[in-house]
Amino acid sequence: MQACPTYIELGREADSPRGRIYLMRAQERGVMPVSESFVQHISACLDCRGCESACPSGVPYGELVEKAREVIEHNARRPFWVRWFRSFIFRTLFPSRRLLRLNFDLLRWYQLSGLQKLVRGLGILKIVPGDLAGLEQLLPDIRNRKHHVALGSVFPAQGEKKFRVAVMTGCVMNEIFGEINQATIRVLQRNGCDVIVPEEQVCCAALHCHAGIMDTARELAKRNIAAFEQAEVDAVISNASGCGAKLKEYGMLLADDKEFAERAARFSHKVKDIASFLDGLPSLAKPGEVKLRVAYDDPCHLLHAMKVSRPPRNVLRSIPGLELVELSTPEQCCGSAGIYNITNYELSMRILQRKVDDIRTTTADVVATGNPGCMLQIAHGLRQAGIDHIKVMHPVELLDQAYGQSPL
Repeated sequence: MQACPTYIELGREADSPRGRIYLMRAQERGVMPVSESFVQHISACLDCRGCESACPSGVPYGELVEKAREVIEHNARRPFWVRWFRSFIFRTLFPSRRLLRLNFDLLRWYQLSGLQKLVRGLGILKIVPGDLAGLEQLLPDIRNRKHHVALGSVFPAQGEKKFRVAVMTGCVMNEIFGEINQATIRVLQRNGCDVIVPEEQVCCAALHCHAGIMDTARELAKRNIAAFEQAEVDAVISNASGCGAKLKEYGMLLADDKEFAERAARFSHKVKDIASFLDGLPSLAKPGEVKLRVAYDDPCHLLHAMKVSRPPRNVLRSIPGLELVELSTPEQCCGSAGIYNITNYELSMRILQRKVDDIRTTTADVVATGNPGCMLQIAHGLRQAGIDHIKVMHPVELLDQAYGQSPL
């Protein structure tokens, strides 16, 4: 229970893993309806899966909570506008690369036009009920971020070719953190990889599974499997832990599908987090010196779902001059959890405050973490706390920076 962020904050049995499993069992047995209370407690879970790492019995809690949310999706009574909005976001927006790009282009215009500055200056959103003003503060500054990787691209290895890999660009990662995708590709090239970016890849479906929209999740998974099969690669590389964890679970997601079960299992076996792939190489290309004090924060789905802890630290330690420092509780969730900081803003901010307080004590120059949602959430928390001197970066950015200092 002490591994559960919501139990730590709320102190209620029903908002702990054990309490939620009790509610799931009661609902499954017909003792408890899909009531407002049931929906509230299941929806309040971050699905961070910290309880899985702590559980001595190996209970697959993440799978259980996603199934419970699928039950909610099919049985809960929601207002028409909520059902319409969820359908648009999960069934129309995320499956469409063009609509996603348009969405982020509109956000870029909102910031470049000066409208955002005007809205914030007048405090218009503060008079609107709810958390809209706080949510608007979460928006990343993407005015000058146009470095997304073009789907269908191929990048040849530098020097001797050793591997042929494919990169999952992701939705948020490619639109907001395109420079991280670019850095990932350069690092892979530097280490002897031909890098393929499959053109037909789509959203990984992690957010859909977290929301219980499993039918769309399965369709997206099938599209990705088909897209990456055509690339015929040694490994599928993810630099976003939320995406990587879901790609790793395609075998489970499609276990009952006669056509895709075996294909999904083969695909999932090829999925590697970028740090795990690099750490598993016989030898890593030698980086140059980077003199920084870096605190590493474990993304929940990398640590608890993919069980990856040492590889990112090993990659960072390989950089000469870099001093790696540990947070006191690097395994604790930052409160981002996909879109949790939007759907449960207040509780998300309470959980984030613990992370910010932990980071403050490190006197680090950089916080390194391997998931875009975590990067956005932690950066927001540092801004709100007035901690402007600590930068949030992806570990692969630091390695790419080190390679920029080192000759081939």
